Amino acid sequence: MTRDPEQTVVILPAERAVRIDGVTRQIGARAFDVLAYLDAHSGRVVTKAELLEHVWADLNVEESNLTVQIAALRKLIGARGIATVPGVGYQLTLSAKGPAELPKALPLPDKPSLAVLPFANLTGDAGKDYLVDGIVADLIAALSRIPVFFVIAASSTFTFKGRSVDLAEVGQQLGVRYILEGSIQQAGDRLRINTQLIEAETGHMIWSRRFSGTLAEIFELQDAVTEQVASAIEPNVILAESRRASTKPTTDLSAYELCLRALPLTHRLPDFESFVAARTLLERALAIDPGYSHAKALICRLTTTARSERWLSLAEAAHCLPLAEEVVADHRNDAMALAFAGLTIAFLGQQQRRGLLVIQQAYALNPNSSHVLNELGWVHSYLGDSDQAIDHFTRAIRINPLDPIIGQVRCGLGATLLLAGRLEDGVAALEQAFAEAPNYTASLVGLAWGYWELGRIEEAQRLGQLLKAREPGMTITATLRDSPYQMPDKQRRHRAYLRCIGIPE
Repeated sequence: MTRDPEQTVVILPAERAVRIDGVTRQIGARAFDVLAYLDAHSGRVVTKAELLEHVWADLNVEESNLTVQIAALRKLIGARGIATVPGVGYQLTLSAKGPAELPKALPLPDKPSLAVLPFANLTGDAGKDYLVDGIVADLIAALSRIPVFFVIAASSTFTFKGRSVDLAEVGQQLGVRYILEGSIQQAGDRLRINTQLIEAETGHMIWSRRFSGTLAEIFELQDAVTEQVASAIEPNVILAESRRASTKPTTDLSAYELCLRALPLTHRLPDFESFVAARTLLERALAIDPGYSHAKALICRLTTTARSERWLSLAEAAHCLPLAEEVVADHRNDAMALAFAGLTIAFLGQQQRRGLLVIQQAYALNPNSSHVLNELGWVHSYLGDSDQAIDHFTRAIRINPLDPIIGQVRCGLGATLLLAGRLEDGVAALEQAFAEAPNYTASLVGLAWGYWELGRIEEAQRLGQLLKAREPGMTITATLRDSPYQMPDKQRRHRAYLRCIGIPE
């Protein structure tokens, strides 16, 4: 709730509480300490490092703890009660009068919008401003290459450096929904870089991450921050957008919002009914905008997942191939859409080389997308390019370890390790994949194969019974015919293992 910045707020040290417009409110101990310290130094900006040192004393805590307390205080005393000073810290501004008329808010774009504010230099060395600003500039450049985002240019966001600002007002002035902020600390020869992604209007923190390294590794550390923040923000912002859309009424939705509602299911599909529901949402989106490439690509993604779960035959799933071709013809520089279309062509169309070329276009558009890397890994695996597939899967897991589809990614890694003859590593990866996504049939198929390769026949046959229960009509002939893996050695080994686990010819 937004409050007037001139409201009466009295800090009560003895009670460790605050009185707001005559009403006493209890708050958490850390929040009170933060507020009391800001109040004691209300005539200046207090750095984040100073607040962390005072409030948490000798405890080694992440900067996100401070961000959480600031957000809680803003809910209590009003969003304008505490101003953020990008690149420095916070200032209590309860007594400050707001402008007679706020700048007119810019309209939000029709896709996720983001601004990266200057990071706080908490190293104690103003000479390192160049380093801090360089990391931010690289982040903005990397995020700008993700076509599904609207990203504010550095020349605009750097005008907020050193100024006392309210994040909600920054969001309105720049016309963005999300803000990325952060800081850099130094202890000896080690650097710590903290980043937080915040929803501007509410102050809600969506995601945070900390990076550590030495000054000698600064360029590698800078690259790692840029790569991992860019890759992590994409799914987190899209997930936040889908949650926001899900709270809206179901009538009169735009094509974009219909896609947002379907998006979580395209990445983790629990059952056939969910597949039908998500596909219906996307078909509604295409009825509104027949040229919407991203909606077409999501239908492709849904369909490939439904096929891998054996809910559709290959012939039924292949009906979405024309949509994949339409995406390739008019992808609008959408890397995720191209990647999904490329996998559909390789997996359902069994045109592995052509699918690879399409996904390589997606990689050129956004090399930091875990979705693109995952699809590249699968197609390289289909083609027997094991080293390249393992590299892509490993990188996808490293840059997005909490991805909703992490079980599918690790399944691809495990299957490729088996192909490469690394049997123990492959089975270990597949066991983890099966634990992460127990309903993903491909993990079950791969793990049964891995057990057979290791001579663990009873375990392989037990999984074979589960496979037959999931797909009662499963046969060796149809499985090998429809497989995207057409290498003769793979087909021979698979035929032997399928016979062993009891799959009929």
